[in-house]
Amino acid sequence: MRFVYIHAFLFGGWIVWNLGWIPGLPLFDPSFVVLAMAASVEAIFLSTFVLISQNRMQAQAEKRAELDLQISLLAEHEITQLMTVLDAIARHVGVDYPGNVDIEEVEQDVDPRAVLKAIEHQDSARGG
Repeated sequence: MRFVYIHAFLFGGWIVWNLGWIPGLPLFDPSFVVLAMAASVEAIFLSTFVLISQNRMQAQAEKRAELDLQISLLAEHEITQLMTVLDAIARHVGVDYPGNVDIEEVEQDVDPRAVLKAIEHQDSARGG
């Protein structure tokens, strides 16, 4: 907000001064051309800085998303291994449970290439 207050003060003071509302101060930009030029140049630089900042933030977000995907795939792999061992222990101990398709599905290891293809397919379906 400091940025907004400083600009409101500067532009407001410039306008009040050049409207002649302050007695004894000579007008230096009565048509406000210099003010308009200064504001335009500042807008160009500000928009450039905002775009640079957004690009950096986007790059960081992409790195975080990639890391999140890698962690999720690793966790999925570990869960698959745990389910396989748990199922083997249950069979060895003689625990009888009804055949569950979900357990068989969880015991299948996730192929990272298949996940990547699915993500790319969804992105292309969305038009991205």
